[in-house]
Amino acid sequence: MLTFFTTPKPFEGHIGVIQRNTLRSWTLLHPEAEVILFGDEPGAAEVARELGIRHEPEVRRNEHGTKYLDCIFHRAQEMARHDLLCYANCDILLMSDFCKTVERMASVQRPFLMIGRRWDLDVQEPWDFARPDREAQLRACVLRAGRRRPAQWIDYFVFTRGLYKGGIPSFVVGRPGWDNWLVWHARAAKARVVDASSVVLAVHQNHDYSYHPQGQAGVWHGQEAQRNYDLLDRGRDYATIENATHRLTPHGMRRNYRHWLVLATRRARAAASPAWFALLRLTRPLRHRLGLRPERIAPLFAKNR
Repeated sequence: MLTFFTTPKPFEGHIGVIQRNTLRSWTLLHPEAEVILFGDEPGAAEVARELGIRHEPEVRRNEHGTKYLDCIFHRAQEMARHDLLCYANCDILLMSDFCKTVERMASVQRPFLMIGRRWDLDVQEPWDFARPDREAQLRACVLRAGRRRPAQWIDYFVFTRGLYKGGIPSFVVGRPGWDNWLVWHARAAKARVVDASSVVLAVHQNHDYSYHPQGQAGVWHGQEAQRNYDLLDRGRDYATIENATHRLTPHGMRRNYRHWLVLATRRARAAASPAWFALLRLTRPLRHRLGLRPERIAPLFAKNR
């Protein structure tokens, strides 16, 4: 089946509630699902024991105590029971459609990465997982009050063991940029990158940024964020869900022809030539039909996303 791995914030207050919701949802996906929790944050060991999941407290950190991504990915690929792994942020609820989609992806022969867009939802209380209609209830809440995020926000990564066997730059988690690098690396490694947005409803439970001394501004624009941005090689090592090579639909896997439009317009804009504007004019009917705006089809790296 699948090995999940993640790293939490302290299990305190509201963030503690939604992290418990997340981990519980993963353990219920499949009897063979494995979950590994990295980090020694307050409450992590207790929650791991309560839910019967693996706990690895030792994680390399920077001078601010923020965890590095590379050591988590390296250790997870070493210790996972399964050859398919999923790193997901510890606030993402997943349902049976995720499990079914992973089973479909298991037949792909070449190395792959599966990603997808998320839906934001306010969840304030422990989710009632004992309810037989818990998924129907969650889906109804998302359709009624959820907000779908754009393609550059990526919160889960299903991949074949070895895809990230080394060379991950010194990104820290909980700051921007590393998710876009993971997609770029899979493309650079010639892996199949699959957008599962149309078949997986991934739910991000909204939270505040009180865990950072400078709040939201510190998370997105602070010193650690700037270091992460610098590791993207001026935006060259950057990709979004729109750069997927394939799209997974209820009817099967399709090539993602949007990617070629994204790539062509990005290169034209980067060259700062009149060809950029000519291309926009020529592709305007197609872009409008696909719902693509110029700022979306030219995802040059921007510090404020």
